[in-house]
Amino acid sequence: MSLQFLLVLLQGGVGSTLFGLLPFVAIFALFYFMIIVPQRRKQQALQNLLNNLKVGDKVITNSGIWGTISIVRDKDPKFQLKIADNPAVKIDISQSSIAGLQEAPEEKK
Repeated sequence: MSLQFLLVLLQGGVGSTLFGLLPFVAIFALFYFMIIVPQRRKQQALQNLLNNLKVGDKVITNSGIWGTISIVRDKDPKFQLKIADNPAVKIDISQSSIAGLQEAPEEKK
């Protein structure tokens, strides 16, 4: 290798390499702020919701079952849901299977 080739490589090589990586860095930053950050916020909000559930809260599960929490078990992360007016119709579910609180029905005009 000649000395001139090394000088040309050093002069244009480092700057062009950094300039070539700039689009990848920009795409990663875009994905981070548009996908990862909102997902973390959503997950943290769901975790706060799960930690603050109490007896009487109306919830919906990931499988689509709507019910009212009748028992909160602190030792096991489980709840007992009342899913019908009949007091005998109750199910035990894990904390991770709760999708969120039930939405209040909108009034029709």
